[in-house]
Formats: sequence, structure tokens, C-alpha cells
Amino acid sequence: MSKQPIGVFDSGVGGTSIWKELNLLLPNESTIYLADSKNAPYGNKSKQDIIDLSIKNTELLIKKGCKIIVVACNTATTNAIKILRDKYDIPFIGIEPAIKPAALNTKTKAVGILATKGTLSSELFHKTSDLYSNGIKVIEQVGEGLVPLIEQGQIGSEEIKTLLKKYLKPMIDAEIDYLVLGCTHYPYLIPELLKLLPKHVKIIDSGEAVARQTKAILEKEHLLNQLPITAKHTFYSNAHPDVMTTLLGNKNKAEYLDF
Repeated sequence: MSKQPIGVFDSGVGGTSIWKELNLLLPNESTIYLADSKNAPYGNKSKQDIIDLSIKNTELLIKKGCKIIVVACNTATTNAIKILRDKYDIPFIGIEPAIKPAALNTKTKAVGILATKGTLSSELFHKTSDLYSNGIKVIEQVGEGLVPLIEQGQIGSEEIKTLLKKYLKPMIDAEIDYLVLGCTHYPYLIPELLKLLPKHVKIIDSGEAVARQTKAILEKEHLLNQLPITAKHTFYSNAHPDVMTTLLGNKNKAEYLDF
């Protein structure tokens, strides 16, 4: 099993920000990535729809022989990962907003969280937030409209800039010193965010932590690839393979797959 690929799925191209961290930390591991772009964003869907889509993606990755699955989507993690872990005999790595480091390190006692509606309204998010945000002002903001624009390759567009200005204003007014990105699409907006935020505000996303956790579980389950093979990376999209190819720096070509 050790030479089998790591499976990764997201509601679209955003999870490639997680994939890049995985590939950086685990260069010997092959991967299969599913971008369910035709159903993006997951953040405004019902809990049951999110669960059904997560099951569909999981079963395709298992069918393709994946040894572990990274749910590279905050909304899918917070709404469906418990069900996936109960249903399938394979390790799952989830992702949720990195509230803990922001809450522990804030000096102004104010942090911002930019995420989808599905993440911010989930039970798992509220449990984590309640655990670490005592005595801290948390400004939650739904990033309505951002994911579809990123899926269309509109990063840096005037429309994106206008939305970000609107979403960041209450956070800046509250004097946040940490901004937590609660959607794997949003790291692609960091260049624009840095232009709009005060210089002292630190941006946190979960990519590096997810990669470290994936490595730890692979080691624990004796699934880490120690064989001298060339890693193979396959990317599938059911809507915008060209956008994903661009985000990957054209080094890896995404293929269209109807799933």
C-alpha cells in the first residue's frame, strides 16, 4: 500500500493550495486530486448535499487505489468528515480554520475569520471557536462570491478587490492583528489581501499544518512511501481543468473527468 497515491478532494481548485504543501513536505508520494468544480462552492449547500458530494468524491478516490484521503475543503471537513471516517476503513485528514494559533497569539484580542457559510455555520467550527476564543473578539465574515470568481480564474479582478474591501472593512475597524483563512481557495487571494490589510496583520491558513498531519498519519499507519519510485501526480476537474493547470503553474496538466 505504501506506494499507492494520496487522494485529495475539494469543491474545486482551492485545495491545490493544500496539495502544494503536501508535495513540498512529501515529494516521494504520488497523488490524485479531484476538483469537484461543477458543484462549487460547497459553502452554500445543505449539510446533506455536502455529505453526499463528499461520499461521491471519496468513493472515486478509493476506487483509484488511494491509501489516505485529504479532505482539502473546510466545508466538507466541518460537515462530513466524521461520517466519512465512520463509513470507510481508510485514514482521513481534515482541514478547519486555524483559530487556535490566531487566538493564542493575538495582541489586540481581535481576530478575523474569512470563510464560507457552510464552514461558519457548522457544529465543528463552533466547537473549535468556543474552545479558543474566550475573551477574544472574533469577526466572522462569509466570503460570498469569492469561490466562484477564483474557480473562473478571476484572481486579481476588480470584482474580487471590491468584495475583499467590503469583507475586510469590519475586521480592520475592529483592529484585528490576525486574519484566518477558512477556505482552501482563499490562499490564492493573499497577494490582494496584503495590499488591503494593515502591515501588522498576519494571515494564517492551514496548508502546512495539514501536510504535517498527513505525514504523521502515514508514518503511524506505516503507509509512508520509502520505495525509490518517481512520484506521479494526477489532477481531475469536472468543470475547469484549464484554471487548475494555471494555478499549478502549468507544471502539472489537469484533465477533465466527468464525476
